[in-house]
Amino acid sequence: MNSPPEPPSDAELLTRHLDGDQHAFSEIVKRHRDRMWAVALRTLGDPDEAADAVQDAFVSAYRKAHSFRGEAAVTTWLHRIVVNACLDRMRRKSVRPVADDELIEAAERDTPMPDQTGEREVSMEVSAALKLLPADQRAALVLVDMMGYSVEDAAQVLSVPSGTVKSRCARGRAKLAPILSHLRNRTDLTRVSSAKGAELRDG
Repeated sequence: MNSPPEPPSDAELLTRHLDGDQHAFSEIVKRHRDRMWAVALRTLGDPDEAADAVQDAFVSAYRKAHSFRGEAAVTTWLHRIVVNACLDRMRRKSVRPVADDELIEAAERDTPMPDQTGEREVSMEVSAALKLLPADQRAALVLVDMMGYSVEDAAQVLSVPSGTVKSRCARGRAKLAPILSHLRNRTDLTRVSSAKGAELRDG
């Protein structure tokens, strides 16, 4: 009995897209939209802005597929486009405040947590605190501390040296420390920022 064929890789799908396959890019979107949405929501803190940023990013990736050179994974390339779309929005205008229940519902739509009450409170506070950081520090912290990426992977996404990512994370954590000091002894914070992020990152 023959085993089913292996699904095409992201790079193969991108090549098929460039060769005129009308369904290849849709498959890439299906594979990665949840992770891209998570990054955008964590970075912008606003479901509407995050949805728009992800849409802009995928449109840009669709049009610029020829620019993918294969030096990094397709996922890294996509993350870079999404983060840039988020940073562009943050620079162009202030993100409107979002109701707590709306943010919680969007952030946890596809990833319900066991101890939802406590973790929702923490997630809300962390998201609100992140909005106080400069865009570059926020993006670095979202990737490293909340999505679980290594410094090296985050550096690839942000197109900066690893040392810059470390510096931005350090400055961001220093600014967040006094704001979130009351959460220091709560295990919920670690679970929200790392465990959930790793789940989103690894699928």
